[in-house]
Amino acid sequence: MREVGLKDIQKIYIEESAMHTPVAKRALKIFSQDKIELVTDEPYLLEKGNPSAKQFDRSKKELFITNFKGQFFKRCPGAKPGLTCCNYFVLNLGQQCNMNCSYCYLQGFINSPITKIYANIDQALVELSEVGQTLKDHSLRIGTGEITDSLSLDELTLYSRELIIFFRDYPKWRLELKTKSSRVDQFLDVEHAKNIIISFSLNPQNIIASEEHGTASLIARLYAAQKSRDCGHIISFHLDPVIYFAGWQNSYSEMIDEITSRFTPQDVPAISIGTLRFQPAQRHLMRERFGTKSLTLQSELFQSQDGKLRYDQKLRSEMYEFIRQRFLAHSREWNIFLCMETPETWLETFGQMPKHMRGLGEVFDHRITHKLTKTLTKKLTNNLILKRQSF
Repeated sequence: MREVGLKDIQKIYIEESAMHTPVAKRALKIFSQDKIELVTDEPYLLEKGNPSAKQFDRSKKELFITNFKGQFFKRCPGAKPGLTCCNYFVLNLGQQCNMNCSYCYLQGFINSPITKIYANIDQALVELSEVGQTLKDHSLRIGTGEITDSLSLDELTLYSRELIIFFRDYPKWRLELKTKSSRVDQFLDVEHAKNIIISFSLNPQNIIASEEHGTASLIARLYAAQKSRDCGHIISFHLDPVIYFAGWQNSYSEMIDEITSRFTPQDVPAISIGTLRFQPAQRHLMRERFGTKSLTLQSELFQSQDGKLRYDQKLRSEMYEFIRQRFLAHSREWNIFLCMETPETWLETFGQMPKHMRGLGEVFDHRITHKLTKTLTKKLTNNLILKRQSF
């Protein structure tokens, strides 16, 4: 299946209050008039619960360009009790994406059956500037790909360009643009401060074909990563979710060999790994949308302490160790860490906690998290009150 793009969008709703924003103006130029409708409110409002399978399918092909009235900048939602957190913050510039992964956690998270683009990025940058008044000299890692794909619709929004320019003034901060797409050409000419991470979620091609519908192929993602590296950007890979199936070792070995044939540990400072996980409530939606043959539904899963369904800890540790050793067989310099995992799994896989490991100490230092979160909570709460008063 080919990678989806703007030509696959069937309907665009533009909120009247966002009509004069740059992204709305670009939409009016790119899309034919019969696809565009001006609205005064969100076109589909659910009284309660999550979208149905039919509504979720439709949400992949319809956009709602709107001004966001909430807080753009937050701590990563993966920072939960019982899990080891990597001091990550998110900047939410939209919700939902136009790609269609069977395991997507948004199926159990969002309550709006449409892909949203937040048109008021200028307000998001004001929020970041406020944070910068007290935290400019701290090492912040900020990503835009938590509840949407950072780049799959970037040819429309061009938010990557604005963010790269903004981050020039914050050389100690790092911006992560996380994607399953191959769409990087729109920002490669922008001068940057060598603090931009172009991050690709990767899986073997057979998993991409069966579970990651509408995304770029493995080779296309790696080629996009090479182009980004050649323009001086930092590259990151997320092997997440690693999915268990008969013969998984061969598929992941082939993928790792492909990665290491194109990149060195110096090109990719860190690789994160996480196994399949999702909320129990979304299982029925996954089954209805993708059928029982989906590899995400064929293995036994257990509810973990964060409430999500996961493989048992022994299997997770086995998969992590296999992948880690495959990378280390190519070079002992590969730096690998686990995403949204328990301390027990860290200890079983690595024999130590990440704060004691080379290159990971500061990233996983909970004292930094506590200090930053305390400062941000006070500042952003005050800003949110002022923002709501202005709408």
